Amino acid sequence: MTHFKSLREFIAALDEIGEIQRIDAEVDWDLEIGAVIRHSYDLRAPAPLFTNIAGYQGTGFRVLGAPGALSSPEHQLARFAMALGLPADAHGRQIIETLVAARSRPGIPPVPVDRGTAPCKQNIMLGNDIDLYRFPTPRLHGHDGGRYIQTFGMNIVRTPDGSWTNWSVNRMMISDKNTLACLIADTQHLGVIRAQWAALGQPMPIVLAIGVQPGLPLVGGMPLPQGVDESHYLGVIFGEGIEVVPAETVDLPVPATAEIVIEGHIAVDETAMEGPYSEFPGYIATEATPKKAFHVSAITYRDEAILPAVVAGPPTEENHVIIGTTSAAEICYELRAAGLPISSAWYNTEAALHWLTIGVAADWHETTGMGSHELIDEIAAVIFRGKPSVHAPKTLVVEDDVDITRIDEVVWAFATRSHPDLSRGEFHYPPALSDSLAIYLSDEEKHSFRTGKVIYNCLLADLYPDGRPIKGSFENGWPQEIQDRVLADWQKYGYR
Repeated sequence: MTHFKSLREFIAALDEIGEIQRIDAEVDWDLEIGAVIRHSYDLRAPAPLFTNIAGYQGTGFRVLGAPGALSSPEHQLARFAMALGLPADAHGRQIIETLVAARSRPGIPPVPVDRGTAPCKQNIMLGNDIDLYRFPTPRLHGHDGGRYIQTFGMNIVRTPDGSWTNWSVNRMMISDKNTLACLIADTQHLGVIRAQWAALGQPMPIVLAIGVQPGLPLVGGMPLPQGVDESHYLGVIFGEGIEVVPAETVDLPVPATAEIVIEGHIAVDETAMEGPYSEFPGYIATEATPKKAFHVSAITYRDEAILPAVVAGPPTEENHVIIGTTSAAEICYELRAAGLPISSAWYNTEAALHWLTIGVAADWHETTGMGSHELIDEIAAVIFRGKPSVHAPKTLVVEDDVDITRIDEVVWAFATRSHPDLSRGEFHYPPALSDSLAIYLSDEEKHSFRTGKVIYNCLLADLYPDGRPIKGSFENGWPQEIQDRVLADWQKYGYR
């Protein structure tokens, strides 16, 4: 499996397949960069690489937009697949199976390398030299309250007893030249570890590594169980540990090829105003609130550093692709581990992490002896007990004659197979762990991080035990010889 050890290697590989759009025209960090990235999502265009940023000419600093977004239909998941070392044209289910397979193998820890040759140490700021405004951090959305330097980097923290190192992604806004305002939810692993430090009355050491090797933000967005080190899991996928060096001022590892590394501590009680920031459900935010303060003690960076930027909003952007795909893989793994006949799982990106689809084996009824309601109750008992389904308020369960990675097939199956009667078509479950960003949540639900869940039953096997309706697709509706002839003669008909 080929994998990339730096963001620069990844950019070069994307460029070879036409997935990088170099922009040498002058652009403004204030809103213009964000608007270009947002429009690139809408067009499924190549990732924009900004090289000429107003106020930063001569520094060599660059901004990479849409680093993990969807691409053209030819290789829709190329940026995600290649970050995992898979071919650019890998299918969604191939990606899911790669992630699921790695979950059952022991982790491979990072490999320390010589800090003297680590690219992330080429430039070092300490003390009064620290200045977060040195970098061309964009103000992304028109209503944002500030410049968000952390939209695709890695937060690296460790429990006070040293037993667990966690790598995660969450937003951070520049408050002043040496302070960041950080969104840290108590239910996130970052919040769980911070609470342990706060209980001791101590600030939490933290590293923010920006522009890391492309596989890290993918696993950083995956809901792995508490205690699992994401860097070890990525090592399993790649078959070798990632390369790290020590930070300058805190006892934490740093990815050796990171573009920018920001070190410091999350204060015990101090806050800084953060927001508004438009998030992945797709609506414009209008409120600023106090968030945890991150006091910076050191910054190291590469020559001509590259800052990746994600513009959260309506589908489809990185939050939907990365969180959705990795969460689906974890759900698939847990359901299979529970002995359920699961063929795959998928968050349809068009639903902005509000809609999960689970595929079950076609013979589930014969092999389990269960009815659909019983099977769905078993599924609910697994997926609603923890973090993986935090973004799954609505779940569809279908047989695997449906390609659950295609929204058109999922909509068709939902519309034609789910009975409108509540006793057969949809099953409701008590409040379970939820994110707080869905706009339909009450204030109580937002603050408790809990809301009700529903599973829509699109299964047919127990409804038609003597033979289910067959999808009238190209593959099912014509003899094989006619299919072969049509495919062979497709260009003869005048199609390209």
